[in-house]
Parts: sequence; structure tokens; C-alpha cells
Amino acid sequence: MAAAFDEMGSGGVVRAPYRTIAEWLAATPPDVFTHKRREAEILFRRIGITFAVYGEGGDPERLIPFDIVPRALGAAEWNFLARGLEQRVRALNAFIHDVYNEREILRAGKVPEALVLRNESFLPAMQGFTVPGKVYTHIAGIDVVRVSENDFYVLEDNCRTPSGVSYMLEGREVMMRLFPDLFARHRVQPVSRYPEALLETLLSVAPPACKGEPTAVLLTPGPYNSAYYEHSFLADEMGIELVEGPDLFVDEDIVYMRTTQGPKRVDVIYRRIDDAFLDPRTFLPDSVLGVPGLMSAYRKGTVTLANAAGAGIADDKAVYIHVPEMVRFYLGEEPILKNVPTWSCSGEGDRAHVLAHLEELVVKDVHGSGGYGMLVGPHASRAERETFAEKIKASPDRYIAQPTLALSTCPTFVEQGVAPRHVDLRPFVLVGREKVTIVPGGLTRVALRDGSLVVNSSQGGGTKDTWVLEG
Repeated sequence: MAAAFDEMGSGGVVRAPYRTIAEWLAATPPDVFTHKRREAEILFRRIGITFAVYGEGGDPERLIPFDIVPRALGAAEWNFLARGLEQRVRALNAFIHDVYNEREILRAGKVPEALVLRNESFLPAMQGFTVPGKVYTHIAGIDVVRVSENDFYVLEDNCRTPSGVSYMLEGREVMMRLFPDLFARHRVQPVSRYPEALLETLLSVAPPACKGEPTAVLLTPGPYNSAYYEHSFLADEMGIELVEGPDLFVDEDIVYMRTTQGPKRVDVIYRRIDDAFLDPRTFLPDSVLGVPGLMSAYRKGTVTLANAAGAGIADDKAVYIHVPEMVRFYLGEEPILKNVPTWSCSGEGDRAHVLAHLEELVVKDVHGSGGYGMLVGPHASRAERETFAEKIKASPDRYIAQPTLALSTCPTFVEQGVAPRHVDLRPFVLVGREKVTIVPGGLTRVALRDGSLVVNSSQGGGTKDTWVLEG
């Protein structure tokens, strides 16, 4: 694997976005950083941001480690990324609409029909149904990695219920509180408008049946969900009600919310529960998280779900392989952002290649998330690779493989002091009826363990504030 690109610079040359940060790092005593890191932890505990790691003994609630050294992107770098992100999400939305309706891309042979129609993320209940504005993924989290000065790759597309934006927003608040002088020396583009932009996006896709000012709610599985803090935070920031399934009911294909003043009609539901739990009459009959009759109301056009049911077909890791072709097919453009080269283990030739090169590759479950269900070949033992090879042989359709990219590094404050650690970036793309909005920055996740490429919080990763500097 090639040496990682350090975003601050190398060989004694500091890149432009980091010049002031480099001076700050050089001039600040290590004990100040230690004190500020403790202060940041106290602030996060006071705020109450935690996440859950399921399956572990004891109290699973914990803080995600927050690194106090910001990541900086120049205006030109961000503008390039933003153009590529908007292009990609437009193509993904066009794809989701197409596969549930005309299926032109399947008939054209650009995407294998079986990959879509036999996919566990494909929802037959969404067939022949056009959602408002043809927007299916209203909130997309696109994971991007960098390998050189000008090379960015999309690692995966999160089109269902992407999480993490609360860490972006609260991380910025904490940094501004801890280091006001550093902010004063930079022109950092703000992220604080995200909740306002999110609400604007949700209201823009209110169904045609909505008359007057739409009412939006955020539907959560409840306080035992790992992202519950984010659900309550976003609902509060947008000024909308946070509801659970029993707070809603359907009457004559119209969704209502129970209130102390009586039933109130609901027009838009920002749902943070999985498809399978949305409606026990359509999906899992024993679900107590959803709303009986919700899908009937949805298909009648009296309520909008964001993100749409069935949007997960676009973030399947095997479907990911075909996103560049989607851009060409639907938009008639060349992709701005690259895909990571990917082998699908469902194909005999690709599978043979993967099994022969496991020590060099990252292998992922196509439906996995959070860093689970994957093998990082170069860091795995021989026994782990042999065990994973048997999994691939037993269920080849479940796995894809990618080369081990040399993810870029950023200066990070760790126990040994300031040192480079690998990072990725999850920008949040909001797609409304008329426009796409991308708050400048996103959630930078950092692999805090030396040499680790796994940035997921569930696997020991942390987060950073992401600064997009004005030009």
C-alpha cells in the first residue's frame, strides 16, 4: 500500500489550508491540548451526546472521542467535492425512481436486473409509485475518502437514514467555545444553518394533498436507539415534534398526530426507523415501532416519508459498483467523483480474484454497516482470512471487495502528542423538490489507533470538526 497523503503537508511544506493551524500546533504546549481535550469531553457529557454499542455487557452508552485538531479544506477543494456530491445524489434519486417505475436502466442492461429485483433492500410495495418531486433520498450521507492532493473517492452511499450530523453541529459548537482565538484567525464557513436547511427540504416535498403550511414530525424508534440523541436534537433544532409510532395513527388514509388539543394532521415524516418497522400491515406484522396503515396513506399521496421507503436499494454495496454508469445514463455526464475499484464476489471471475488476494483487500458485507461484517485483509490474521474465505464461498452474493486505499491523514491529538491519523468524510446532502443543499463540511471520522483504517465509532474511531475555508 502506498504511503498516505498527509493533508497538512509533507517534507516540511505545509499546505495552504493548514498554515495557521500548523503555527498554532507548534506554538501550543502539549499540556494545553490535554486540558482542552478533557474540557471537550466534559462538554460532550454535559450535552449528552452518546452512542450505543449493542451486544456488549454493561452500559453500552458511551461518548464518541472528539479530536480537538480541526480538519481543513480549501474553498476550491470543497467546491469540487460539492459539485460531485450533487451530481451523484441526483443520479441516485433518478435510479431509485426508475427501478420502482419504468426500469429503463435494467432494460438497457446497465445494471443487472437480478441485483435489483432480488435484492433484500428492494421493496415491492414501492413499485409503480411516484413520490413528490421524484425525490427518494432527501438526506444522503456520502462517505468520501482522499488519497492524494486531487484524488477523492466515494467509499459508500448512505441513502436510507444516514446519521452523524449532530456530531458535526455539536463538534463545531465545542470547537468555537474551546478555541475562539483560532477561529478568529480563519474564515470558516458555518454549518449552523443545517437544521434550517433540513426543515426547508422536508417542507418542500409535502404531498400534493397538503393545503396550507405543512406539518412535519421526526419519527424515532425511541430512547433505546443508538442515535436517539440525534433524533431529539434535530427535532428540537427544527422546532418540530419528536414522535414514536404510537403517537401517530392513520384514519381514512390520512396520518394524524395525537396531541393534547386533539388529532393534528401530519404531512411529512422524517423517519429514523428502518423500512421493515414502518408499517406492521405491510412489513413486519409484530413491529411496534411503526404506524399501522402508514404505507397505504403514503401511496395515496397524503403524507411524505423522508427518506422514502425502499431508498436503500441505492446504497447496497453491490449496487454501488454501478453508480458511475447511473450518472452517465440519467444525467449524460461523466462522474466527477470516482468510485473505489470494486469486485463483486457474485461473479466467478471476481470471486476467484478476491479469494486469491484476501491479504491485500478489504471485503465487505453488501448490507453491513458500522464497520461490522468486514475483513481488512492486510491487518487480518491468516486464520481470520481463511474463515472469511469460507463465508464468501458459502454466500458469494453477500460480499464485495476493494483494494486497501491509503486514506489521507490529518494531524490528530493522541496520547503520544500530535500525530497523523487516517480520516474519511461524510458530507450531508439535502435534496428538496427544487434544489440541493450541502452545508460546507460534514462529519470527519478519524481512526485513532495508529495505522488503523477503520474510522467507525463502533470500532474505536473518533470525530473531528471539518473546516471549509472561504476563498
